[in-house]
Amino acid sequence: MNLSVDRLSKQYKNKIAVDRISFNLTDGVTGLLGANGAGKTTLMRMMSGILNPTSGSVTADGIPVQTEEYRALLGYLPQDFGYYPEFTAREFVQYIAALKGIEKKKAKNKTEELLETVGLSDVANKKIKTFSGGMKQRVGIAQALVNDPKILILDEPTAGLDPKERVRFRNLIAEIGKTSIVLFSTHIVSDIEHIAGNLLMIRDGQLIYEGKWDNQKGDLEQFYMEEFG
Repeated sequence: MNLSVDRLSKQYKNKIAVDRISFNLTDGVTGLLGANGAGKTTLMRMMSGILNPTSGSVTADGIPVQTEEYRALLGYLPQDFGYYPEFTAREFVQYIAALKGIEKKKAKNKTEELLETVGLSDVANKKIKTFSGGMKQRVGIAQALVNDPKILILDEPTAGLDPKERVRFRNLIAEIGKTSIVLFSTHIVSDIEHIAGNLLMIRDGQLIYEGKWDNQKGDLEQFYMEEFG
């Protein structure tokens, strides 16, 4: 699958949040790096069909982002995902599966599998409002994966996770990236250093670097700091 972002822009009154960004993604993990306010979240919201661009387009094998067909391919974890506090973890993941049109038995099995994957099986019947920030984030990760997405967009997905959880999550993402397109936004360089084969760097709404990290020499954090001055 090819995910194409073509001259994508978003302007708010006098501010250009994303400025004519173009790139193509195929299966594998791509790290999206940039300081807070660089335009990462705006870009990902447009790629997820939540925000309409001022100009430009997003397509997956020619399928436009605004279509049901595209949404069926998509898994998305926003920086602050919305949840129903009275729902249990199990109820919430099953609810998202239902919204995505997944058959009931399959949704139930997938929910159990994902709760095990993210380490929440033992608290599956507890209400999300009682969870720590890291546990809520793990619920968010599970709901993003419930439809086995071919395109997975993750906005600061390791926020609130402890070091052990971050390692487990990175391993999971590396595995998903073998058969799906994964775009992983972060400002924590170590989270993507060992799993992202490709890098995108954004500054002030503009793409300032696109390439394979394998081609670079040395330390990613040093390279990142050099690019961002």
